[in-house]
Amino acid sequence: MPSNPNKPLEHGLANAALTPAGATVSPPSRLPGASTLSEANASSKTGTVAQEGVNATIDTLDRVRVDSSGQVLTTNQGVPIADNQNSLKAGPRGPALLEDFILREKITHFDHERIPERIVHARGSGAHGFFEAYEPLTQYTKAAPFKEAGKITPVFVRFSTVAGERGSKDTARDVRGFAVKFYTDEGNWDLVGNNMPVFFIQDAIKFPDLVHAVKPEPHHQMPQAASAHDTFWDFVSLMPESTHMLMWQMSDRAIPRSYRMMQGFGVHTFRLVNDAGESFLVKFHWQPKLGTHSMVWEEAVKISGADPDFHRRDLWEAIEAGEYPEWELGLQIFTEEQAEQFSFDILDATKLIPEELVPVQVVGRMVLNRNPDNFFAETEQVAFCTAHIVPGLDFTNDPLLAGRIHSYVDTQISRLGGPNFHELPINAPIAQVHNNQRDGMHRQAIHRGRVSYEPNSLAGGAPFQAGADQGFASIARRIDAKESADKVRIKPEKFADHYTQARLFFESQTEVEKAHIGNAFRFELSKVTVPAIRERVVASLLNASPELAARLAQDLGMELPAALPKALENPAAPEIESSPALSLLARPGDGGIRTRKIAILVANGVEGASLGKLVSALVAAGAVPRLVGARLGTYVGAGGEKFAADATMENSPGFLFDALVLPDGAAAVESLSKDAHTLEFLRAQYWHCKTILAFGASEALLGEAQIPLTLPDGSADAGLILADAANADAAIADFISAMGAHRHFGRENDPTAA
Repeated sequence: MPSNPNKPLEHGLANAALTPAGATVSPPSRLPGASTLSEANASSKTGTVAQEGVNATIDTLDRVRVDSSGQVLTTNQGVPIADNQNSLKAGPRGPALLEDFILREKITHFDHERIPERIVHARGSGAHGFFEAYEPLTQYTKAAPFKEAGKITPVFVRFSTVAGERGSKDTARDVRGFAVKFYTDEGNWDLVGNNMPVFFIQDAIKFPDLVHAVKPEPHHQMPQAASAHDTFWDFVSLMPESTHMLMWQMSDRAIPRSYRMMQGFGVHTFRLVNDAGESFLVKFHWQPKLGTHSMVWEEAVKISGADPDFHRRDLWEAIEAGEYPEWELGLQIFTEEQAEQFSFDILDATKLIPEELVPVQVVGRMVLNRNPDNFFAETEQVAFCTAHIVPGLDFTNDPLLAGRIHSYVDTQISRLGGPNFHELPINAPIAQVHNNQRDGMHRQAIHRGRVSYEPNSLAGGAPFQAGADQGFASIARRIDAKESADKVRIKPEKFADHYTQARLFFESQTEVEKAHIGNAFRFELSKVTVPAIRERVVASLLNASPELAARLAQDLGMELPAALPKALENPAAPEIESSPALSLLARPGDGGIRTRKIAILVANGVEGASLGKLVSALVAAGAVPRLVGARLGTYVGAGGEKFAADATMENSPGFLFDALVLPDGAAAVESLSKDAHTLEFLRAQYWHCKTILAFGASEALLGEAQIPLTLPDGSADAGLILADAANADAAIADFISAMGAHRHFGRENDPTAA
């Protein structure tokens, strides 16, 4: 290579979009690119010469999986360990000796087993799976996952809570992280989102303040995994742009029934770029096939005590059982010209685009079908970053997104011990990695040759830049690029409308959901000890919903304050006043009961025929029936049948189940009525609005538990089914149908209501 022929093309605006591939030549042999002329000398450790043009560290995870079946215990250096029970001592009762390298290695490694936890999203659960495209989207994007119908892209997904530490509970009222790593054949793409489409703040410079406010208060490190405390509400009450997100966080979205039953959103507006260089704006949506379902607050609180790993266990057990969670990916695709007409700014992360304005186009599905082999190596060490995108995708000028692009990489360097976190197996792409980065802590790749720079001639010019036709190239013009380029610290005027979409969200909810939002605000604000903060929150909410603010003022025992001054007195008129798609109840799924857990109470003397029919029907429908007794072990039915209970009312309380069955049989009912756990079990199911089936004599248990047989308005309760042996078949069918509704909110009665 006598010169660099591409040098003249590096200058001038006319050449900006014409980046050529790097200059390269093929050497006459492999020797010029070798690190050493002795590389052909092989051993069982060095292996042979590097495969030409291949980074061998990029392979399936099989290359790092370990199976110790039938193997002896060794040190980390492969030395067999004769005795793993005793440290080396100077005599049976003498001191331990410093020369015991086995003890020192074992203890030293143990002392360093933990790494810094994530600042946010510390508690998470992950799984492997795949994304399948339904159709090519080449008219919009050249991104690898969307190039052809049926294309399969491996993924790893991590779900998480935001505020709590790594050992906190799963069922806290919180935002849930929904991060997907696509291992595409053109590199890794991380779609790092949440289960809510908006966020608290508009600019990344406020993110440290938000997190400091919502984390445990620094003087006493309380509360854990909760937002019901002074510092959080003090902050958000002074940041009215948080109002929309507060509506989502106080809704039932913040207490999902399962990771498998919640939506995911990319939050920001991104770009799609096609082969012609045309750009389209896009919002990403994950839609669960099982529908969107939630807990009720009291249930979430109780579950956190009985099983703080509830969501983690639910995800793991579903995959182990072959009930693979599935979502469809939907895109809202629109143009800059459309965006300019909206009453809100699409660069504002506190705003969403109603589906009535831009419909969601379903483009593929994601299935999670394999649990990790090792939680730490995969789920804990996986590193997501919004900066990880592939050709065909690009960013917008969202000021919150801009900070995230930097922050994630910076965080991983700290958490994972250096700049080579991308070489950890779970983070390594399936696409080949070739660059001139070298060294750093925990480097795994052993690079052949002496060249670590570009351009070069000593390695024939390789690795060389791909050029604009093949490589990632940022879109030249982004939204608002035509605006003034003066350096300013300011927000666009539409960012100042803090209440219109908060009102849209609240008015789009059912009456049940509105009541739950009010209950959540009441609980959270009742924990706030400074009256001025409570007053400020209510004054802010008055701008979004006078109905909600008036209710809260009454519930909190305060006069209704004057509305908080608005940053923008006359915002643009909204396109719509209500969007039904924003209701959690708008996405019930297919009405089936697959993976729902049903408690069937058993005791000696149960009537066995009806239970036998019931269990068969539930299993056929894909549900998970569990026989629950006062103790573990075998119970004998009235006809001599034997029932093996694998759970007890003590270790598996009623609120852990999706529905309840009470058995027939006078002796069994009498036995159950003597156990205090029975009535507690039954009341939890009823007050959490779940489906209950009572056979024959067990109707007496409803009376003892003071369970009404009708709804408060006197109408029939569709979730309470009474049956006897004669109509067992019909009752079982009604029970399965009623469970498909998930909950029966007609029972709800707010005990604090006047």
